[in-house]
Amino acid sequence: MKIAVLGGGPSGLYFAISMKLRDASHDITVYERNRPDDTFGWGVVLSDETMSNFDENDPVSEKMIRDHFAYWDDVKVVRGDESMTSGGHGFCGIGRKDMLLLLQKRAKDLGVNIEFQKEITPDAIEELRRDNDLVVASDGLNSKTRSLYADEFKPEIDTRINHFVWLGTHQKFDDAFTFIFEKTEHGWIWAHAYQFDDDTATFIVECGPEVYKAFGFDTMSQQDSIALCEKIFAKHLGGHSLMTNANHVRGSAWIQFPRVTCENWYFENVVLLGDASATAHFSIGSGSKLGMESAIMLADELSSDKPLQDALQSYQDERKLQVLRVTSAARNSTQWFEEIERYIDLDMMQFNYALLTRSQRISHENLRLRDPEWLASAEAWFQARVGSNSTRSPMFAPFKLRDMELKNRVVVSPMAQYKAKDGMPTDWHFVHYAERAKGGASLVFTEMLCVSMEGRITPGCPCIGPEQVDAFTRLTDFVHEETDAKICAQIGHAGRKGSTRLAWDGIDKALPEGENWPLLSASAIPLMEGNVVPKAMDRADMDMVKDQFIAAVKAAKDANFDMIEMHAAHGYLLASFISPVTNKRDDEYGGSLENRMRFPLEVFEAMRAEWPEDKPMTVRISAHDWMGDDAVTPDEAVKIGKMFKDAGADAINVSSGQTDKAEQPIYGRMFQVPFADRVRNEIDLPTLVAGNIYEPDHVNSILMAGRADLVLLARPHLADPYWTLHAAVELDDQEQAWPAPYEGGKRQAYTLAERARAMAT
Repeated sequence: MKIAVLGGGPSGLYFAISMKLRDASHDITVYERNRPDDTFGWGVVLSDETMSNFDENDPVSEKMIRDHFAYWDDVKVVRGDESMTSGGHGFCGIGRKDMLLLLQKRAKDLGVNIEFQKEITPDAIEELRRDNDLVVASDGLNSKTRSLYADEFKPEIDTRINHFVWLGTHQKFDDAFTFIFEKTEHGWIWAHAYQFDDDTATFIVECGPEVYKAFGFDTMSQQDSIALCEKIFAKHLGGHSLMTNANHVRGSAWIQFPRVTCENWYFENVVLLGDASATAHFSIGSGSKLGMESAIMLADELSSDKPLQDALQSYQDERKLQVLRVTSAARNSTQWFEEIERYIDLDMMQFNYALLTRSQRISHENLRLRDPEWLASAEAWFQARVGSNSTRSPMFAPFKLRDMELKNRVVVSPMAQYKAKDGMPTDWHFVHYAERAKGGASLVFTEMLCVSMEGRITPGCPCIGPEQVDAFTRLTDFVHEETDAKICAQIGHAGRKGSTRLAWDGIDKALPEGENWPLLSASAIPLMEGNVVPKAMDRADMDMVKDQFIAAVKAAKDANFDMIEMHAAHGYLLASFISPVTNKRDDEYGGSLENRMRFPLEVFEAMRAEWPEDKPMTVRISAHDWMGDDAVTPDEAVKIGKMFKDAGADAINVSSGQTDKAEQPIYGRMFQVPFADRVRNEIDLPTLVAGNIYEPDHVNSILMAGRADLVLLARPHLADPYWTLHAAVELDDQEQAWPAPYEGGKRQAYTLAERARAMAT
């Protein structure tokens, strides 16, 4: 093939090297607009895993790079006068200039043509397209190729809010990758510092927009800006100055990170590579690493004997997904630093843990592999905070709400069973909840118990009122007598989502004609076309429904539940008032958030007044409607949580979505945790969270980082009622109690697990 590579950065050079290694007859020319030793970065960070990939692809260039490395194993976090170090992280750094020169030499040795100081214009790109079999656009995050063919690549550029400047210093940071947080008269500012050769370190200074403006960085010259940074970080620089290699840039050289994504990575014979196709924030490592690994896969696909279009499609399909995982982690990390004020006052141990796990790529057990001694100290700290001298994992720490004491942080999430008969719970419910109460979780939620027959979701949903007290008392008596779990009644009204079929008969579909019942909602908007149109509630309806909620609370009290939760999420009746998607009222119950919250708060206060003072009450909210800015957003969720806190809520159960069928949720592992994190740490109230959480690792990471206080698992508990007991076995937690009749099973489970671990090593 005849190939033109636009951009002589690490990804473009490494692609050319990789293609030549696969077939030396390729005619490859790299066009670079700068001189050979021009570079505008300082150090490049690469992980041990990445170096292994390089070694497999090209041992020669891998050794050339490795011989110039600065290594570190530790991450050090400095906040004011405090500092903490953890180990086992295994990173290495190399000067960007050194790396480019090494890759240039390797490429030339393999017969790659490199033309320097070659400015590529749009006309030149078109000419290269005609004259080459393939054009590889590795021309950086400001890619001219991507801009020229924007209609084909469909790029999106999200400019993040923080400002940063890329500097260097001769101060030594060769013992650890170091994060330095300094509090100034204008707020917090921080540095990411790491060594990349014997006498030079990268020193990236970052801050939020308010601090950036308050210091006047936006109007300073580069030298004035550098002088101010030297003053702020003087005690960490040991008398050394800060240096810039961006003298070609006018102004202060501070920038905002552009998060680049592209719908398409190729068209015809043009393909994007590296930062031209996707960018990853510097806080999780190196964009060079991402681009060079993409170069390997692109070379593999082009050498697979597939037709060019098929090879490029395979490259896009496979690599785009892999890059998405990294850029998603980068997005999490970026957002963590953007919201630093939320975490900066956490205890140093928790702050350090939150920083290390900010991207969700490093998990609790991964930290144990990296630095078991440090993690053990973190776990002991977590337990000590709640008055325990245990060294068990955070998920096994006790927790207290009012006078309700929980033995751990694992909760069986509310899950509709659709097995009630005429509003009455059946033996199915008794067995289902009793079995999970035996399974080791500290708290078991019922599914939503409806306050009236008209408030049911389906004909299979249970109610709670005087008629159901005996059945629920049988359940709570068993839970209290035979287990050490607590049990919570979730109480709600389906609203416009009622009168639908059982889930397995067609979720959310209306019942057959003649079987439906009348519905109520904030506004007369049906759930879907063909569903019952609800009545927009008037004041008499509100009084009736409020009385039904009060009666439900009395029944829960008589049935001796330990806790109640008001369901104000997922588009049900109370949620229909809160969300502007479902509340189109023009009276005092519609419009502003304060008006939309009026009736839900009224119901909450009536329920709280009826519920015993020593027992807790929570509220479930949808923190995100997933329907744009004209719906409930995470910003508004914080205000909603604060209103319920002021009304007496003991905790907020943070969920999202299910408000309307037009939603566009973004699912992923632990996808609702950021919402719970935000509510918890901005209004200073415990939160509960569920949502694609299925491993002990997830639970421990969420708790240890202070992102929620109780973790709910739904589907895992459907698959395994004894999830918590089995999680303890997996973690080799010998302190976990099992029901006495199951002791034989416990002994065998631990024995088999120990044998499996021994065989694995």
